[in-house]
Amino acid sequence: MSFSWASSIEGVDYIENAQLSKHTTLKLNVIGDLALVKTPDALKILVREISKRKLSYRTLGWGANQVLSGTKKALYIKLKFEFDREILSSPRERYHLPASAPLNALQSHAQKFGLVGWEAITGVPASLGGAIVMNAGTALGEIGDFVESVEILSSSGDLRTHRVMEGSFVYRGNTFLNEGDIIISAVLINKGQDPSISEKIKDYMNYRKESQPLRAFTCGCVWKNKGPYHKAGLMIDKSGLGNLAVGGLEVSSVHSNFFENNGEGTYDDFQEL
Repeated sequence: MSFSWASSIEGVDYIENAQLSKHTTLKLNVIGDLALVKTPDALKILVREISKRKLSYRTLGWGANQVLSGTKKALYIKLKFEFDREILSSPRERYHLPASAPLNALQSHAQKFGLVGWEAITGVPASLGGAIVMNAGTALGEIGDFVESVEILSSSGDLRTHRVMEGSFVYRGNTFLNEGDIIISAVLINKGQDPSISEKIKDYMNYRKESQPLRAFTCGCVWKNKGPYHKAGLMIDKSGLGNLAVGGLEVSSVHSNFFENNGEGTYDDFQEL
């Protein structure tokens, strides 16, 4: 199946048989067709054309919490929207940001100006859109706590805006996205400023460096925790499974809820492990 027609859409860079390891943090050796989309209008045209042709697509954020299988039956889409960093030059009441905005830039802004609640995203390697999809967070909180609204493109190419309310987000997930939906942008809110936030972010980054394999190829924590007293990594350790390895992947010796890829890992290795 070819998606070569996508190259005719202005604002879309189409790459056939792309090495997708470059677009994920786990770096599995996976090949697939890739569309780099530069504008929301281009994305709307692309998605409508895919729908009209009855084809499939999968959306990549930073690929930091994704395990790609590789397929010729679906087009991988990565957003490369323009991001004006001037919006982060000073604190403001609201921030209207593209889905492709990097979370590390938002973390730096929060640290510089002490934005309350934003410490929740400390050290999370993600785009804004990907982080909202899974309600990314840390022991310090979740991103859903300071999202006001989300602009969404449906699989049929229609736009809608979801205003966040109680129940919009759940642990590592959300209740407002349908299959095939792509986040275009979001509005984040400033919940106040506190000078201590800067030190809190710094301390948590140091903690992550000591307790997680940040230099290794991983996809972050593999398993969800079952609750505050049932941490996945601890359960793996207690089960005596902390030294398992399959092919190019192994359970991390630094934190058992991470799988490390030595550079040779495959999708099948991940599934078996």
